[in-house]
Amino acid sequence: MRVAAVPMTPTLRPCGDTGLLLELPDNRLVHAYAAAVRAAEVAGVVDIVPALDTLLVLIDPRSGSMADVEARLREIDVPDVAEDSPRVVELPVRYDGEDLAWVAEHCGLEEREVVAAHTSTPWRVGFCGFAPGFAYLVGGDPRLHVPRRAESRVAVPAGAVALGGQFSAVYPRRSPGGWQLLGYTDAQMWDTSAEQPSLLLPGDQVVFREVAP
Repeated sequence: MRVAAVPMTPTLRPCGDTGLLLELPDNRLVHAYAAAVRAAEVAGVVDIVPALDTLLVLIDPRSGSMADVEARLREIDVPDVAEDSPRVVELPVRYDGEDLAWVAEHCGLEEREVVAAHTSTPWRVGFCGFAPGFAYLVGGDPRLHVPRRAESRVAVPAGAVALGGQFSAVYPRRSPGGWQLLGYTDAQMWDTSAEQPSLLLPGDQVVFREVAP
């Protein structure tokens, strides 16, 4: 399946003195447009930051003016994107998290149905933030949309697999957190010794696989 070229122009808004914020209707289009901007090698663009439904384009005014970059961005067509060809990352998970029973009750499912829902539908890295290596995963089973905890935990272990709102995520290191914990993975989400420290990158497809506790 392919996402066809999109006959639309994103809304562009100034973001500070050196940025343009592009508003797009869908996270897949955010990544498609990001790829198109990178391929266009627009003079003055020094960084591109995808989010859920926006794309931040940062500009070095010494090598390109805001007006010129904006005009160039408006000319870019989003190319066809092969929706079935992202990089796929498989994460083994022990589904023994403290909030699994609560999630099941909240969603009107059995615990095994929660696990099946979390593993059967691939997720996509919509954007990264909060902490180094923390990826916000979108596109999972909509039955698993749950609120954050009323009170955050002081410390969530590294490798905790969680749900919060429409997102799933893996905590890359021990930190405070208010998401609902489904289980744990031994995968190293952030490795400063690696050429690419973050295991997950925006646009990646993530498949969770259950393993025995």
